[in-house]
Amino acid sequence: MKLGSKFTIYDLESAPAESRPDLEAAKKKYGFELNLFGVLAESPTALRAYAAINEALESAALSPVEQQVVTLTVSGENGCTYCMGAHSAVAGMVNMPNEVLTALRERRALPDPKLDALRSFALAMVKQRGWVPDPDVQAFLDAGYSRRHLLDVVTIIALKTLSNYTNHLAGTPLDDAFAPMSWAPPQD
Repeated sequence: MKLGSKFTIYDLESAPAESRPDLEAAKKKYGFELNLFGVLAESPTALRAYAAINEALESAALSPVEQQVVTLTVSGENGCTYCMGAHSAVAGMVNMPNEVLTALRERRALPDPKLDALRSFALAMVKQRGWVPDPDVQAFLDAGYSRRHLLDVVTIIALKTLSNYTNHLAGTPLDDAFAPMSWAPPQD
């Protein structure tokens, strides 16, 4: 157990008993105890929900790179330094092209038109709280995505809302493993 900025970051030994199975599964999957999971362990319900959505996304229609486009777009818009750092590292693991990752971290248009349509739709969903105008939805579909992809985007937004808001409340410090990919919002 360590103290984060505002919340306790639990480990396998100090976490509430109900959270330990999910912490153990996360450690097995990622190879270390992530600070976000340690913070979420305060609420076994929140940790279980985060783990369940992550698991469900393993069968998403969006590719791993596309999922990271959505994750980084949402986290960037929400200003979540923890998720931007962590998912920048994950983006490298799923072979996201460097120019795409750089553009996402700088919160600008992507060089790949299809991925940029995905980024634009995810951004519209967040900014407009789901009330995306029909022409924006059609542009997403015209880029080669389907209604299933639309709902995958919504699912990722739900996941990132849970983690981004938790990190804002908790002041979750970035894990050492992700430190090379630390991020701060660009100055406008």
